[in-house]
Amino acid sequence: MATHTTKMLIIGSGPAGYSAAIYAARAMLEPIVVQGLQPGGQLTITTDVENYPGFRDVVQGPWLMEEMKAQAEHVGTRMIWDTIVSVDLEHGAPFRAIGDSGDEYIADCLVICTGAQAKWLGVPGEQALGGKGVSACATCDGFFYRGKTVAVIGGGNTAVEEALYLTNHSDNVTLIHRRDSLRAEKILQERLFANPKITVLWNKAVDSFEAGANGMLHHLALTDTATGEASTLEVDGAFVAIGHAPATELFKGKLPMDESGYLLTEPGTPKTVIPGVFAAGDVTDHVYRQAVTAAGMGCMAALDGERFLAARQHTVKEAEAAE
Repeated sequence: MATHTTKMLIIGSGPAGYSAAIYAARAMLEPIVVQGLQPGGQLTITTDVENYPGFRDVVQGPWLMEEMKAQAEHVGTRMIWDTIVSVDLEHGAPFRAIGDSGDEYIADCLVICTGAQAKWLGVPGEQALGGKGVSACATCDGFFYRGKTVAVIGGGNTAVEEALYLTNHSDNVTLIHRRDSLRAEKILQERLFANPKITVLWNKAVDSFEAGANGMLHHLALTDTATGEASTLEVDGAFVAIGHAPATELFKGKLPMDESGYLLTEPGTPKTVIPGVFAAGDVTDHVYRQAVTAAGMGCMAALDGERFLAARQHTVKEAEAAE
């Protein structure tokens, strides 16, 4: 067991965490990134990335995250493969955190970039066909299904928004919902029902995602939740849109969250209610959930963290001078 001391501790290592680390290291803050269970975040399980600025050609998600990590290390970030299991935020800075390894981390400021994970159905073929026709992000992957047949699974705001978005690329979008009415806001439902490119399948549950001879998604196996009747739906792409779960269990009772568990920050900033504690990326963003927005928020958190530390140091110097 060891004790690690740093000016800035960054919990999480997706685009937000790595970007925060790059900016913090360049500010000579010698940040530590505790990478967590999935170093690199959700992009490490994404194949083609076509919408991250700066790359004319398609890049691979794992490669992009390796490059971000290498850049952060190159400018002075220390990466530690550990998972934070407890944090003490009650007493203000310096903040203390304990890793699964038993190591202790002491930091003058804290940046939370623990991210969020898409909720999945947990049925056969879902994970095996990830990136091969099955996705949880239409904004990320819809472009690859131009002119093809696609389905969206879910009944809330996210599902309806994804279905509407996909009509920009496809003339044949099917929304599959296991009930006979949607939970989405009424104005979104009105747009959905008014769109001639969208068909709704009511009372249908997806039992499995089935591959074709080419190894790509070919059809969905469905069951009618009212009658039990089995059916299939041939599609080129299927988007699971049943929500996301932010990784905020560690901060329950310690930081304010919304009803879905996302960390609340001061509007337009990464600042939480505790001075010196910042949140960036998908852990606080249930609207955009893009790598580029997460990276931008990570930058903001590092810059605000630098300002917090400078102000804190100035206060300490004033107190010493007054003695």
